[in-house]
Amino acid sequence: MPTTTTAARLLDDELIERFRRDGFVVVPNLLTDEEVERYGTAVAAGVAARTASDDRPLADKSRYQQLFIQCMNLWEDREDVRPLTFHPRIGQAAAELIGVPAVRLWHDQALYKQPGGRPTDPHQDHPYWPIKETNSVTAWIPFEGSTRGSGAMAYLPGSHLIGLRKFVNIFEGEPEDILADPEVAGIEPVFVEVPKGGVAFHHGLTVHLAEANSTDRDRAVHTVIYFPDGSTRGYPSPHFAVERADIKIGAPIASDVTPIAWPRPEGDLPPRPASTIALMRIIANPGAIPEAPP
Repeated sequence: MPTTTTAARLLDDELIERFRRDGFVVVPNLLTDEEVERYGTAVAAGVAARTASDDRPLADKSRYQQLFIQCMNLWEDREDVRPLTFHPRIGQAAAELIGVPAVRLWHDQALYKQPGGRPTDPHQDHPYWPIKETNSVTAWIPFEGSTRGSGAMAYLPGSHLIGLRKFVNIFEGEPEDILADPEVAGIEPVFVEVPKGGVAFHHGLTVHLAEANSTDRDRAVHTVIYFPDGSTRGYPSPHFAVERADIKIGAPIASDVTPIAWPRPEGDLPPRPASTIALMRIIANPGAIPEAPP
C-alpha cells in the first residue's frame, strides 16, 4: 500500500491543465544543479558499465540501436541511480499530472542518443506495455538539457485523447508511419527544448518523436515511467515488469519489480527485487522486441 502523504502541492493548476490538454509538459527546476551533476555522473557510469563490451561504431549497429543506447532498470544494479529513479519531486509531479494519489514504477531507462544518432521514429509508448489502464506518464530527464540539434523531443498535442492505441514496431525493419494515420495526420508535432534541471513529462498515449543528434556529444537522458497504483495486467503479451513477478491477466500490477515510486517515507528507497534473471536478459539484449497487445 502507498504511504500516506501530507506533501504540499507541487504543480499549479495551469501546468496540470496544460498536460491534460496537450499530453505533455515541461516542469522546470525539478532538479538542482548539484543533483543534475551527481545523477548525470551516476547514470553515465551505469551506461558505460552495461555497454563496456560493445565497441561497434554506430554504422554497424541495427536500425533500432542507431536511435540510442538503451539501458533499462539501472535502479536495480546502480545504487547511485536509485535516488533519481525514485526522486520524490519527480514522482510527485507525475502523480499530480495524471491525477492519482500514488504511482508505481514501470521501469527506468537511460536513452543516450550518440553523436550521429538518427531521428527517433514517431510512436506511442503505452502500446508496448501490457497495462490495461492507459493513464501512464513518462518523465524525460536530459542532464544537459535538450536542443533540436541534440535530439530534442516533439509531441503531437492532444494525441493522447483521441483513442489511438497503435503498436508501432520501431525495433526492426522500417516502421509504420503513425503520422500518416488519419486520426493524427492533421496534428503538427511541437518540438520542445528542455532546460537543464527541467523534466519533460508525456502521457503514455501521446504520439512523440525526436530529432537526430547532430552534435559531438551524447544526448544523455534518463527516463522514468510511472503508472497508477491499482492498475492491472490486461494482455498476455510478455514484459519483464509483469513476468518477473508472475502477474496474471486481470491482476493488479504490484510487486518488488514495480514498487511504489511516490509517495514514500522521506529518504526511503525500495530494495533491489528478489528476481534478477530477467534483468540479466535485459542487460544482454536491451533492444528486445515486445509483442503487440491483442
